[in-house]
Amino acid sequence: MTEIPEHLRKRAQAAREKAASDAPAADAPADAPAASGGSEAAAGDSRIPAHLLERAKAARGKASGDAPEGGGGTAVATAPPAGGSVVSAGPPLAAGPGGHTQRLLTVVKAGSIQDVKAMPQDKVHTWPHLLAVEFVAALLCTAFLLIFSIFVNAPLLPLANPNQTPNQSKAPWYFLGLQELLTMFHPMVAGVTIPGMGIFALILAPYTDRNPSNKPEDRKFAISLFTVFLMFWTVLVMIGSFFRGPGQNFVFPWNDGLFFEL
Repeated sequence: MTEIPEHLRKRAQAAREKAASDAPAADAPADAPAASGGSEAAAGDSRIPAHLLERAKAARGKASGDAPEGGGGTAVATAPPAGGSVVSAGPPLAAGPGGHTQRLLTVVKAGSIQDVKAMPQDKVHTWPHLLAVEFVAALLCTAFLLIFSIFVNAPLLPLANPNQTPNQSKAPWYFLGLQELLTMFHPMVAGVTIPGMGIFALILAPYTDRNPSNKPEDRKFAISLFTVFLMFWTVLVMIGSFFRGPGQNFVFPWNDGLFFEL
C-alpha cells in the first residue's frame, strides 16, 4: 500500500475542519426563509443572493404542482454558505464510470519511474583498453632492441689469455649487496641465512603492525622496519660498487678510482 505524504494528510485534515465549522452557519440561514414563507427580510439577514431565492421558489412551486394527489411532497433547497462558495465535507462514498472521481494517493518521485539503461561509471575493461596499449609498447621495445643490436656491438672482452688471469667481474648492482656479504661471511650464512631472515621479517611485517591508518606518523614500526632493510641493502650495494677494487680488495674511490665494468 502506497503511503500518503504528510503534507497531503494535513491539507485534508484542514479541509475537513473548515467544512465542519462552516456547516452550522450554512444551515441556519437556509431554514429561516422556508419558515417565514420566503420573505425579503429573511433573505437580507441570511445573505443569500436573490437569484438563488428565486430559483428555490420556482423549484418548490414545481415540486408542489407535480406532486400526486394526497401527497404532501415538499422540495427543500439547501442554500450555500455565506460568500457563495460550496465546501465539500469529504470525498464521495462511491463513484461510477460516469462520475470520474479521482483521488491523489501519493507523490511519486521521477527517479523511481524512469527506466535507466546504463549507469555511468569511471571504469573500463582490461581488454582492449589496457592490453592493446601494452602489446603495442612491447612491439616498439622489441623493434628498438633489434635495430640497436644491429648497429651497436655488445661490449665484449678480448679473447682470453691463459697467461693472464683477468680481474673478477662484479655482479649487477641489484646483486652487489649479496656479493658483498659473500666477502664477509660463509656462503651458507651470506647466501641463505641472512637473506632468508630478511625476507621472513618482511613477510611478517603486515601481521606485526596491524594499524589500519595510512598516515606515516601512525605507522612508525612499519616505516622503521622498511627503512632499516633499505639502508642495510643500500650500504652493501654502495660498498660493492665504489669501494671494491681489483681482487675485491677494499679501496677508496677518491684515491684509486672506480673499478667496475659495464
